[in-house]
Amino acid sequence: MSTESTESTSTPAAEADDYLERRTLRRGSAGWVLLTGLGVAYVVSGDYSGWNFGLAEGGFGGLAIAMVLMGAMYACMVFALAELSSILPTAGGGYGFARRALGPWGGFLTGTAILIEYVLAPAAIVIFIGDYVESLGLFGLESGWPMYLVCFAIFLGIHLWGVGEALRFSFVVTGIAVVALVVFALAALPDFSFGSLDDIPVDASAAGSSSWLPFGLLGIWAAFPFGMWFFLGVEGVPLAAEETKEPARTLPKAIRWSMAILVVLAVVTFFAAAGARGSAAIQEAGNPLVEALQPDGEATTLSRIVNYAGLAGLVASFFSLIYAGSRQLFALSRAGYLPRFLSLTSSRKAPYLGLLVPGTIGFLLAALTGDGARMLNIAVFGATISYALMSLSHIVLRRREPELARPYRTPGGVVTSSVALVLACAALVATFLVDVTAAVIALLVYVVAVAYFGLYSRKRLVAKAPEEEFAALAAAEAELARD
Repeated sequence: MSTESTESTSTPAAEADDYLERRTLRRGSAGWVLLTGLGVAYVVSGDYSGWNFGLAEGGFGGLAIAMVLMGAMYACMVFALAELSSILPTAGGGYGFARRALGPWGGFLTGTAILIEYVLAPAAIVIFIGDYVESLGLFGLESGWPMYLVCFAIFLGIHLWGVGEALRFSFVVTGIAVVALVVFALAALPDFSFGSLDDIPVDASAAGSSSWLPFGLLGIWAAFPFGMWFFLGVEGVPLAAEETKEPARTLPKAIRWSMAILVVLAVVTFFAAAGARGSAAIQEAGNPLVEALQPDGEATTLSRIVNYAGLAGLVASFFSLIYAGSRQLFALSRAGYLPRFLSLTSSRKAPYLGLLVPGTIGFLLAALTGDGARMLNIAVFGATISYALMSLSHIVLRRREPELARPYRTPGGVVTSSVALVLACAALVATFLVDVTAAVIALLVYVVAVAYFGLYSRKRLVAKAPEEEFAALAAAEAELARD
């Protein structure tokens, strides 16, 4: 008997069917257009703020190179994920892929890393939403815990209402944010100057420093986490697999289109903002696009429009990341990796505890710390671990199970996923260059989760969960082949 089968519990068929019936999502709620919108929604807030802090780490040239390398990592990874999601279209996403390729430990480590990303990121973004609302003077509201509570309450409520309604809301808000990015780029074009791109003072003591690399070659590496902000979260599209029409065909298409749109938005936003105002002027701005449109520091009609659109982008990312976190928690809980009650679904087929528990944690983190930047850095740490493990999963499955049915195949095969793996490991190390404290906090959370799995849940997995059944089938086929 294989190791995997001994670690899963066996239950009578009727009991197993009832268990899964109480943990069912609404099928066929999303097509490729809505899923493409979801992929862009995960990320779009990163175009409005956050990425510009990379200018203070690497200058324009350093951040530009970091953006290209991280864009290459995401492109290679999403092509690999497109193949994996066509093989196993379940709500487990990265956890399910790693479970098949790397066993229960690999599945848990991947799923936990993804969960860290999707629980911490909304907590950070809700703080930014509060700051935007306060800066805009909307209804005299101030940033603080009452604002955070209202945001979580409203958007969790929409998710509890139903996935179809949630994705359509996200699609509309994301559309507003994307259109505003185009408007911003056109408005910034008349003030664009190549001379403004490299105006950050040069640190002559840094190895390899120049006007384009003011902090030297090491600045490129330090800018990796900020280059990721143009794409961070797009890998969450496969988490909608069980609520998708024809997932084997729809998911790969949505993943590819999401990435293509994000690449265009990243390039346009980066060059337009830095070229219109100058890299030095926006490197520490909380709202760099607005700063780029206000050379004299006074608000204009266009800057106000972009400011409101920035709020829409934050709402879109906040809303969609709540969705992603709930589906990852749902899948891990349904399979027994985390407490099983967290995967129960309501009459509207929404994982209500999978929404409410991480939402409560996110609210408390935001209210108690108010440190959005650090929480985003912790999220990036979890993300890079999951990227490395998902890329490795693609390589392992290609090598070990070449005959596995693949409705979609990654261009370049394992070469593509190997590039993603190497760059993900480099990005993981870069998180320590930017914020050692955030990396250590994330590592400690990871260690606690691993202890829980190793000492308790590893021997209480649910054999009938889709991801576990898929892995068990592979183990059985391997045994037959050996016999």
